[in-house]
Amino acid sequence: MKYKNAAEILPSELLREIQGYIEGELLYIPRSEAKQGWGAVSGSQKFYLERNRRIRELYGSGMTLEELAGEFGLSGSTIKKIIYQKKQ
Repeated sequence: MKYKNAAEILPSELLREIQGYIEGELLYIPRSEAKQGWGAVSGSQKFYLERNRRIRELYGSGMTLEELAGEFGLSGSTIKKIIYQKKQ
């Protein structure tokens, strides 16, 4: 985080208003945008959620772990983790 002098970047009216609340101390101003979760921007999160839903669906309809592993190019242990993970 980089330090900036408020007197150099804020309009004088705003600076005086802020000084009414805090003066001579450090003040952190958070970013206006909330941080998005992993894969939200790239679409990865949606892709993996849909893939995992499909794996559970196919397993429920009778496909074996080995068949699913071959179909999706994943290891048997990864397929097990997907099938048996707790629903959120």
